[in-house]
Amino acid sequence: MHAVTINLTIDPVQAPAAAATFSSDILPKVAAAPGFQGGYWMEPVAGEGFGIVLFDDADHARPLTADDFWQAPGVQIRSIDVRRVAVAI
Repeated sequence: MHAVTINLTIDPVQAPAAAATFSSDILPKVAAAPGFQGGYWMEPVAGEGFGIVLFDDADHARPLTADDFWQAPGVQIRSIDVRRVAVAI
C-alpha cells in the first residue's frame, strides 16, 4: 500500500469556496481514481491542512501528486509526497 501525503495552506477568507470545490470536484476524482483505498483529511489549524490518501500501489498514487489535481480557491500546495506504508494496524 502507498500513501499520498498533502500539506497545504488555505486562505481563511476563501475557506468556504475551497471546501465547496473540495467536496464537489476533488473528492469525487479521488474516490474514482484506480487503486483508491481510502482518504483522511485533518481539520485545518491556523490555515494549515493535511491529508493522506491510500492506494494499492505507487503507480496508482502518483497521479495525485500533480499540484493542479488539488486546485481550489485560496489553496496553496506546500508539498505532496508518495510513500510506501511501512506499518498498518
